[in-house]
Amino acid sequence: MSGERTVPLLPCRSVDEIAGFYTMLGFTRTYRQERPNPYVVMERDDLHLHFFGMPGFRPEDSYGSCLVVVPDIVELFDAFAAGMRAAHGKLLVSGIPRMTRPRRRKNAEGVTGFAVIDPGGNWIRFTAGADDALAGPGPGGLTGALHNAVVMGDSRGDHERAARLLDHALRRHEATAGPAELVEALAYRAELAARAEDAPGVREFLARAEGVPLDEAGRRASAGTLTALRDLAAPFSARPVPVRPAD
Repeated sequence: MSGERTVPLLPCRSVDEIAGFYTMLGFTRTYRQERPNPYVVMERDDLHLHFFGMPGFRPEDSYGSCLVVVPDIVELFDAFAAGMRAAHGKLLVSGIPRMTRPRRRKNAEGVTGFAVIDPGGNWIRFTAGADDALAGPGPGGLTGALHNAVVMGDSRGDHERAARLLDHALRRHEATAGPAELVEALAYRAELAARAEDAPGVREFLARAEGVPLDEAGRRASAGTLTALRDLAAPFSARPVPVRPAD
């Protein structure tokens, strides 16, 4: 038998709050009811998400989650990010709701993924297909430690443990890491500080990333990371941080 389709049903505090959030990401509300129970359906192309409202629901206590395999993960992330920037002037990286960036997941055979944590506290985990997996052993040094930190911070949502892991790796490897590798690690450390609402930490790691010299090849390799730095700089900097353009 073929043609099956699975549609997740996820909890939320308010179906209208959920609908507004997903509309920002390019979804369309195709159904809504208030009685006998609050319920809303959000659709974007072939992606359908159903939500039910629960009185007294606490998003921070949610265990709601689902996995979505997509053909072009960068294109989808960019579309979501554009919607967030249009609505909020920035990418939402801390609190609930928020969105992580596409990164390779050590705990998923190196396949690239990102997560949307919606106003219901649900983790919608977007991942590339199996053909995106990395062959051979994973990297060591600072990049290897960064991959471990991503598992803690992005897959498990434990930004404090991820920050400790990455701080230790930076002390150990910063002097010998390649420039693009170092910028990537410092940018992620700044993002972890943002999730902890640690504005001085964000400024510190932004400044350290900005101080890493990059040649033209390094700038091309770090284009997405430099965009991440621009997203972080505006709301957390006491004064504008002169983050280099990606192109």
